[in-house]
Amino acid sequence: MTPLEELLRPDLRGASPYGAPQLDVPVRLNTNESSYPVPPDVVADITARVAAVAPDLNRYPDREFTDLRTALAAYLSSTTGVALEPAQLWAGNGSNEVLQHLVLAFGGPDRTALGFTPAYSMHPLISTGVGTTWVDGLRGQGTDAPFDLTVESAVEQVRAHQPHVVFLCSPNNPTGTALPLDVVEAVYAAAERAVVVVDEAYAEFARPGTPSALTLLEGRPRLVVTRTMSKAFAFAGGRLGYLAADPALVDALRLVRLPYHLSAPTQAIALGALAHADQMLGTVEVIKEQRDRMVAELAALGYDPVASDANFVLFGGLVDAAATWRALLDRGVLVRDVGIPHYLRVTAGTPAETDAFLAAVAEIAATATDRSPS
Repeated sequence: MTPLEELLRPDLRGASPYGAPQLDVPVRLNTNESSYPVPPDVVADITARVAAVAPDLNRYPDREFTDLRTALAAYLSSTTGVALEPAQLWAGNGSNEVLQHLVLAFGGPDRTALGFTPAYSMHPLISTGVGTTWVDGLRGQGTDAPFDLTVESAVEQVRAHQPHVVFLCSPNNPTGTALPLDVVEAVYAAAERAVVVVDEAYAEFARPGTPSALTLLEGRPRLVVTRTMSKAFAFAGGRLGYLAADPALVDALRLVRLPYHLSAPTQAIALGALAHADQMLGTVEVIKEQRDRMVAELAALGYDPVASDANFVLFGGLVDAAATWRALLDRGVLVRDVGIPHYLRVTAGTPAETDAFLAAVAEIAATATDRSPS
């Protein structure tokens, strides 16, 4: 062990950082980004907004990002029907920062965070990064569906571990499955000492009739719903995530945020994107069509896809996930190995990208799966 390794916190030694391969390939479908660029008129508006704040970059930005919180509250209120006030909104540099704020405020040494895996891999990384004990809860307990989370199973695990923070994903990453609201309600009731975080990063892609946990906020001061502009807004490079919660919970996050954590340009570009929300979200339905097309055609090819409410599809039935990943990469298609045996995840992109992906998986189906196409 080197002197530097000896100085590193013991719980971080040997750990691996988060990161997906960033490879220059014709079809990149591994990180759930949008394949569609920001429209030119939105680019022009964003550019003008950044130019307007540039002369004042000698001054610190509005640390309360008041205009942005107002715009985020208006967006959520108009799209979900849940009336929200700016005091209920908080934002950061990507949803990971707001998740970190939550664990900094409500986790820490001698505290426990619980999540139900497989789920978003940053939840345990963020938790352990600030000294919170992470507990891997399990999905697929007491059900024939391997990735479902039932009320009974979730409540049993919450009561067994008595966590201080609970993470729920809906739609879940990497499975794409959404949670019924009765699971959220039951977990909240059982986790009497915990902040319950519902990660809705992919909510805009949910199938019709899928409810948002935002409808449960009223009267639940320990409930938090996180969102992002990276996915449906096609704004991953903008780095803007946000949450909605009780104003008192939001106020607590001020204790752990870094000073002036949202720069003036970040606030300006996010406001520009929100001003064109309808246009920025204009590709969502096309992406959902490609997602559903992949689910149907993967099944016909003999694979085992999971029905999805997100902008990606988890598909299984693979003899060797790593070998399949490599075979697809050799054909110019980059997907994600999420560490689940016999499964890979693919992002829904443009129709042309879907064509390329489906052609590649069809070409290798005979060796990649142990099933015959229907």
